[in-house]
Amino acid sequence: MAGDIVTELVASTSGTDSDWVVKLIDVYPDDAAELPGYQLMIADEILRARFRSSFEKPEPVPAGKAVKYAIGLHTNAHAFLKGHRIMVQVQSTWFPVYDRNPQKFLPSIFEAHAADYVKATQRVYRGSAVVLPVVK
Repeated sequence: MAGDIVTELVASTSGTDSDWVVKLIDVYPDDAAELPGYQLMIADEILRARFRSSFEKPEPVPAGKAVKYAIGLHTNAHAFLKGHRIMVQVQSTWFPVYDRNPQKFLPSIFEAHAADYVKATQRVYRGSAVVLPVVK
């Protein structure tokens, strides 16, 4: 593959904000001579749901409603060798790499207090995809 990698994510949260982390991973075969079972991260990105439409005007996420997100995983070139598998991970936190999301829309996440952090349930729906630029 070579070019822009894009995730078309359809997901919901029971909160009014969430983080969506997508990772594209090359999984080495269990019987590989070197690094058996190794998981090599090829591309990754995080999107704070409040910024899904605009970085200038954050907005709450409609709780419990499936929303479409376009998450660019940047431009990349990688060859998945014979016997390797492609793994996609979707998660709603990347702490401590990225700060925690309170799962609730606040005017400024940097002013969140302990009581602002709430439990939320995230769901990923069928129709989600990672579009890979395949080349021969």
